[in-house]
Amino acid sequence: MVLFGRKIRLQLVPTIAYLLLLPILLALANWQYDRAQQKQQLLDAIEKNSAAESIYVNDLASIAMPKSRYKKIQLTGKYDQQHQFLLDNQIHEGKAGYFVITPLIVANSQKIVLVNRGWLPANPDRTVLPSVVIHSEATKVAGRVNQFPSLGIKLPGSELTSATWPSVIQVIDAEIISKKLAHPVQPFQVELDADQPDGYKRDWQTAKDMLPEQHIAYAIQWLALAVTLTLLFIWNSFKTPR
Repeated sequence: MVLFGRKIRLQLVPTIAYLLLLPILLALANWQYDRAQQKQQLLDAIEKNSAAESIYVNDLASIAMPKSRYKKIQLTGKYDQQHQFLLDNQIHEGKAGYFVITPLIVANSQKIVLVNRGWLPANPDRTVLPSVVIHSEATKVAGRVNQFPSLGIKLPGSELTSATWPSVIQVIDAEIISKKLAHPVQPFQVELDADQPDGYKRDWQTAKDMLPEQHIAYAIQWLALAVTLTLLFIWNSFKTPR
């Protein structure tokens, strides 16, 4: 084949490699671009939730993660103080401790929302658990919706709970806790507001996920690789064989 007065030689191996790699690079660029759009929509929803006034939620089905993340809500119900959980391996100011997770039986419902009442330090003797007594049972809870705390690496069996109460857990699994409590547990937690009673240290942070701009940067990198691959393929096809 002749183009611009130069003979084009399409070699089998480079051509096959080019045809295989180019769609992959373009697909990766498109995937990162889509991720940027999704992340921007999520950040917009989170910003809106954080700035909105606290709302009273009757229908828990209206809370859907991740779009409801950081939404301020109020719930009325009764704490199940006999069946509380201590989420282990939580670090605060360099110290190891627990998040105190207390089930709230929502009023006029058999559904349970897990309320994160804050952080407590762990005793050097791990067999000695902190007291997590609640002074009132019937209560109105104000806080914000968030996903359960996550682990960097989830080891097999880390979702299992101890047999005694309060039950020490390594990771929150809503299905397993639902079976343990014999009631459906909602797939999110409510982080108790700092001015609410019966709480501990509450220094809630906003997660800093990858920004849309970072996804765009990755998309540009994949596109740049696709362009580079195309230029190399064209150069190899035009070059004069020795």
